[in-house]
Amino acid sequence: MVLSREGYRPRLVDHELEKALRIYGAINIKGPKWCGKTWSAYNCCNSAVRLDDPSGDYQNRRLAQMNPSLILEDNPPQLIDEWQEVPSIWDAVRYRVDSVPKKGLFVLTGSATPNRTGIVHSGTGRIFDIRMDTLTLFERGLSDGKVSLKSLFNLPDMAMHTGEVDFYNLVDITVHGGWPATICLGVKDSLAVSKGYIDTLISSDINFDGVSRSSTKMNRLIRSLARNECTIVSKRTLCKDIMENDDDEPISYNTVDDYLNVLERLYFVEWQPAFNPNMRSSVRVGKMPKRHLIDPSLAVAALGVSPESYYKDLSSFGFIFESLCEHDLRIYADTFGGRLYHYRDGDGKEIDAIVELPDGRWGAFEIKLGANEIERGAKSLLDIDRKIRNQENGRPPEFLCVVCGLTDYAYRRPDGVYVVPITSLRE
Repeated sequence: MVLSREGYRPRLVDHELEKALRIYGAINIKGPKWCGKTWSAYNCCNSAVRLDDPSGDYQNRRLAQMNPSLILEDNPPQLIDEWQEVPSIWDAVRYRVDSVPKKGLFVLTGSATPNRTGIVHSGTGRIFDIRMDTLTLFERGLSDGKVSLKSLFNLPDMAMHTGEVDFYNLVDITVHGGWPATICLGVKDSLAVSKGYIDTLISSDINFDGVSRSSTKMNRLIRSLARNECTIVSKRTLCKDIMENDDDEPISYNTVDDYLNVLERLYFVEWQPAFNPNMRSSVRVGKMPKRHLIDPSLAVAALGVSPESYYKDLSSFGFIFESLCEHDLRIYADTFGGRLYHYRDGDGKEIDAIVELPDGRWGAFEIKLGANEIERGAKSLLDIDRKIRNQENGRPPEFLCVVCGLTDYAYRRPDGVYVVPITSLRE
């Protein structure tokens, strides 16, 4: 492709992009700002138009507003960057795909979900959505990739040395963040970029749909989400947390609900839904999702925490480390059609992460920081596995796995539970 950029770092999503361009007339890469969507799109396109280009007083955007077909060229695949700036482009692309019997005509990218007002057609069958996120440890070159997540469903024998993992280095790579532009920066400089990301979002991005919102209230909500990173917390609890920790001024449930919706549309937050293993109805299974900021570094930056503070606060660091692991597990699972969940039942038994395949098979993961916690994680998984197998209609997991931060071996225990360092995992 003629637009390929020198120095492009391969991404896990590249293979999916290539495949989708062979099947669909257009693809839509969606995800947070700065995660690398534009560079990945350049890597598979022959022409491009950027609607955020200020040249000629935003000429590209003004042309698209007058008539979207004016910016659609005949040198496919064509990148249309930040298409949500002119939502009518969606229907123009869909119409062109219907009119031209070819595949791989357009690649759309966007960092916000626009209102559907004015968009006539959903694009089903013509425009294929692909999610993209910040870098995983494997994409950052910080996981040796010796263990494939997908391969665990084949129940492989496993016993290998994976190398030493230093605690202070683990803290640094966890809080560093997965922004492609910061990969060569030190951890403190990278956190400064994450802080700038939040500042930009609060000062301008939250009004992307033309609705005026309070930057102060949004900042308070983001700080509350950061305090509750990787936990199951209700919107009403967030309201209470904001009042108790940031201000005595009340913030309404409706405001929190609206602002959360905005953060979701900006790909700043995501929900890890609850999983139901189809046990009998007498077993209560929680339905509330875990809440995550889109990258672990954002929670650290929002609270103004330094990496050094985590060296002695293992409890707080544990939540950020779990967030990193679940961030990577979800992205790895996405590459083969898997989905990430969590589990919590009425007896308080929990599974940190569940990866479910399209065929319904699933694997259960406990996330532990230290090797001294592996035994406890394995016991928890085995207890829940027995409980599910003993229930009517229970759908047991294919495998059990403890993902660990500070272990230098990947192996299968005599009881069948896998132990895998996060620094050795890949898709």
